[in-house]
Amino acid sequence: MRTTGPLALVTGANRGIGRATAEQLAALGHTVLVCARDPDDAARAAAGMPGTALPRRLDVTDPDTVRDLARAVGTEFGHLDVLVNNAAVNYDTGARATDADLDDVRRTLETNLFGAWSVTQAFLPLLRRSPHPRVVNVSSESGSLAGMGGGTPAYGVSKAALNALTRKLADELRPDGILVNAVCPGWVATDMGGPGGRPVTEGAAGIVWAATLPDSGPTGGFHRDGRPLAW
Repeated sequence: MRTTGPLALVTGANRGIGRATAEQLAALGHTVLVCARDPDDAARAAAGMPGTALPRRLDVTDPDTVRDLARAVGTEFGHLDVLVNNAAVNYDTGARATDADLDDVRRTLETNLFGAWSVTQAFLPLLRRSPHPRVVNVSSESGSLAGMGGGTPAYGVSKAALNALTRKLADELRPDGILVNAVCPGWVATDMGGPGGRPVTEGAAGIVWAATLPDSGPTGGFHRDGRPLAW
């Protein structure tokens, strides 16, 4: 299948930040693969988006679905231009590192860190076929070591690890011209963030900024609204 614009894949795109990111990329002319664990959720989200938005099933914790989707995208499109690792779980408000349920922490890391890692590895061959490849890891200032305190241990540690992965990937993929950045959307009014945050469209705009950087743009950075954050 030929695309009229860049091809983007967004994980966890059926709601919240992921959905808003997919909508904004589609409005800019990207063909967007709207990914969710439940194919019906992906289809409902894609149906309401502008441009070309195509639903796809993807559970980032299931190696079979990751492998199957990478194979299918390769067959159908032959490349991938933008990968947005957005899928995340468990903002564990009220938990403390001193007595956290470590099984809960492991489940959080499985999605927030290993899920993004697995998806990136699976799609690297397709990203390498793009003239302008971009990887965006949706992170959080909760993962910033510079300002980190107690609380939300599973989520905070998972995002700190995702930031570290961002640095590793950016350095290793620099020779391939693949720009890899972490983006904090800020406190956004979503199911995970709860009421009181800023509009989800504002949080998504910073992700789209990183997904559409010019070739001369930064790599290996941590940003919010296009501005650097402390690691």
